[in-house]
Amino acid sequence: MAAYDLVLKGGHVVDPGQSIDAKMDVAFHAGKVAAIAKTIAVPAGVEARDVSGLIVTPGLIDMHTHVYWGGTSLGVDAEDFCRKSAVTTAIDTGSAGPGNFAGFRKHVIEKSEVRILAYLHISHAGIFGFSNRIMVGESEELRLMDPETAVEVATANRDLIVGIKVRLGRWASGIHGMVPFEYALQVAEEAGMPMMVHIDDPPPSYPQVVERLRKGDVLTHCFRPFPNTPSTSDGHVRPEVLAARQRGVFFDVGHGMGSFSFKVARIMLENGFYPDTISSDIHALCINGPAFDQVTTLSKFLHLGMPFSEVIRASTQNAALALSRPELGSLRPGAVGDAAILSIDEGRFEYVDTVGEKLTAERKINVRGVVLGGKWWHSA
Repeated sequence: MAAYDLVLKGGHVVDPGQSIDAKMDVAFHAGKVAAIAKTIAVPAGVEARDVSGLIVTPGLIDMHTHVYWGGTSLGVDAEDFCRKSAVTTAIDTGSAGPGNFAGFRKHVIEKSEVRILAYLHISHAGIFGFSNRIMVGESEELRLMDPETAVEVATANRDLIVGIKVRLGRWASGIHGMVPFEYALQVAEEAGMPMMVHIDDPPPSYPQVVERLRKGDVLTHCFRPFPNTPSTSDGHVRPEVLAARQRGVFFDVGHGMGSFSFKVARIMLENGFYPDTISSDIHALCINGPAFDQVTTLSKFLHLGMPFSEVIRASTQNAALALSRPELGSLRPGAVGDAAILSIDEGRFEYVDTVGEKLTAERKINVRGVVLGGKWWHSA
């Protein structure tokens, strides 16, 4: 009989990457998924968890977080956040730059039970002036652009760094428009990595940014409110956005405190344009609202009409694809042994976007447990 460390019994498995949406058992061994089948016999002495009536998905991936806790004013505690969100892989997006990534790695990433990967900021100190009292756009100060060191740090930390981050827009880069983008693009090309690009109010414009993105690059805050939205005034998707998706650009939600609009999301979904990845952009200024956590962000899209399997795909299979980490986001035997145990609860739930629009929904995705590295890690 096969050796297992943990078996989840009787759950409804939703694994879009394998086209599985059925009642299945899942077994783990040595930190990986060992088996998935209609019924798995549990050997004596092996831990079994009855998850009947619950949903089992691959461990969730949050493509946009800020978890350099203590190193930046916007950072939150990764493990506390991930327990509440069934996130087993948190992608930190530019909290650290080439001047302070070593501290992020040593003091946070290497000590974390949860997997943390990172986009390295092109700015020397990352996002250093982001709080409820101080708001300094790091890309506004071009003297902080540090391409040479960024290439060195990215190259030396390929096990953790998945790409290069740059923040563009009036609040992040002032009047400089696409200039910080040019620095980031050069670093990304030199290091052979994708970029994640933040966009807020113009300049630059949404079309200016997406026209320059390459296959594999990620545009975050993709459903942000006016100005700089992906939709036209007459309710269509901008042609530059459609062209970018056609050439392989990923569109990421990045909810945060100012970057997600129900109105824009409705327009995009009505046009059949789903986000590739759904992420919270969790940080100190939105963890108590309007973002709250990853499952709340996912729940908003469930309410807006995305099928549950597509919501999960956007936080598992698609995220793993954007990260070029095929071992993540799947319950395929041999994949990393992470799983989220969820429920879809019925009631009355109020959701709010970043411009203050409130919706009352009848369903909410909640966390009931987390498997991390093949072991039961958290019970809700």
